Amino acid sequence: GVEVGGGRGHMARLAFRARISAGTLDRISSPMTAPITAAIPAEWAPHRAMWVGWPSHAEYWFEALEQAQDEVEGLVRALAGPGREQVRLMVGKAEVLADAQARFAGVANVEVVAGEFGDVWLRDTGPIFGAGSRTAAAFKFNGWGGKYDMPGDDLVAGQIGRHAGVDLTWNDFVMEGGSLDHDGEGTVLTTRQCLLNPNRNPAWNQDEAVAAAALEKAVGAKVVVWLGDGLLNDHTDGHVDNLARFVAPGVVACPVAWGTNDVNADVYDATARDLAAVTDAAGRRLKVVRIPSPGLVLDEDERPIPASHMNFLIANGAVIVPTYGDARAADMACQALKDAFPDREIIPLPSNAVLTGGGSFHCISQQEPA
Repeated sequence: GVEVGGGRGHMARLAFRARISAGTLDRISSPMTAPITAAIPAEWAPHRAMWVGWPSHAEYWFEALEQAQDEVEGLVRALAGPGREQVRLMVGKAEVLADAQARFAGVANVEVVAGEFGDVWLRDTGPIFGAGSRTAAAFKFNGWGGKYDMPGDDLVAGQIGRHAGVDLTWNDFVMEGGSLDHDGEGTVLTTRQCLLNPNRNPAWNQDEAVAAAALEKAVGAKVVVWLGDGLLNDHTDGHVDNLARFVAPGVVACPVAWGTNDVNADVYDATARDLAAVTDAAGRRLKVVRIPSPGLVLDEDERPIPASHMNFLIANGAVIVPTYGDARAADMACQALKDAFPDREIIPLPSNAVLTGGGSFHCISQQEPA
């Protein structure tokens, strides 16, 4: 029941009924309780803008810089055209600003934003915007557990918030946006390997309940779905946006091994099993869609690297799918995503150079919900 007091009771009851009937009831609070944090919208909900990081530092990218820039240019043009996004392209170094501006001169729906960052991974360093981009949650960032401390990365969330005109709500724990995936209804996917890693929040003592309570307060998580390990050799300690992604309410995509030598085959199967056993915030048993992985992809030292079709990016009019050189695997992944997103164009784009930095298209982007 809802308690209303004083002479405003009738109006409050009318307003309460109106909110119920409008279907917008995502929080009811009596005067005695703090408001419940609304769920982060699903990525398929409409966006007013999409942030993308522009590869800016030759000292981090080495010989891959030019190709990475070309790949990100392809992503930006796809987002701004068929993706129907207003792209905010953040350039992280003054010396490369003019070149970025020249590349996108005359390209509609692309705003080049002069900024400062360590590197392009805005999914992890930027804020997570709430419904209507009225709020944005920001977190401590410690270089993925102290592995990569790049000056400027801790300034990204503030820059994006200021440019977007949104006040940030700072949370007193370490978290990267790529470690969570949201269904828009309060169900959040994550991995124990990353979120409970002692190199992030040792005070949590690897306690799922403590972490879940923090996520409820920060991003409106009602149900946290705990997966185990992410991909082999993933610098992020197993971010879920390389492993499992919501594609619709109650439906999660995760990879199935491609080829006989896919080093992540067991992880993919364990993920699918774990997902199929889970009930989401709306009480549904999750449906699992298996999507072919890119198979074994090696770096120049013949080490497996975490290439994943799961790092797709859902735009207003398209889904951009990173590919890594196996055309047949990419085509099958795109067919599966077309079934999941029949109203969006599925656009495969190469991401080999971006991957040398440790991620792909989802990792370098961050949406502002409309």
